[in-house]
Amino acid sequence: MKMNPRFQWLPTPYRSLLLFCVWLLLNQSAAPIHLFFGTVLAIVIPWLCYRLRDPQPLIQRPFLTLRYMLRVLADIVTANAEVALLILGPVKRLRPAFVRVPLDLQHNLPLTILAGTVSMTPGTVSADIYPSVEHLAPDEPLPQRWLLIHVLDLEDEAALIATIKSRYEAPLKEIFQC
Repeated sequence: MKMNPRFQWLPTPYRSLLLFCVWLLLNQSAAPIHLFFGTVLAIVIPWLCYRLRDPQPLIQRPFLTLRYMLRVLADIVTANAEVALLILGPVKRLRPAFVRVPLDLQHNLPLTILAGTVSMTPGTVSADIYPSVEHLAPDEPLPQRWLLIHVLDLEDEAALIATIKSRYEAPLKEIFQC
């Protein structure tokens, strides 16, 4: 991956800032020696690691990210209550199942966030994203991809798929503009 000439000495400025702040927090000091080493590490580590990066889409709409996080937090709280009621109720009511959700997202970062979101919501867990696309040539078209999830209690498969696509995948497509 070729570096933008503008950022040759600081290829990922936000990560450098984060590293600098974490260094100071870990040392619990803003002494000159810690400021110096924090600056050196914040420049050297991203510079050395830049060539190892897998290019991903950037967050294009950061304010939507906050709304997405609040939605996921509310869904986690709601799902916790629903799962608690299911677990405390008669076990014979549970209808576990695997569900394949067709994906419109193609980039690894938004897919990872989607899979993580599904797994953080109690009652569902991401099992796989398939097919794998690492073996494809750069000019080869991407095949239809699927997110395989396990659901603790499946009432309506079509409704679950529609919910995941509208509540989680669609906002991620907006956030990353992909």
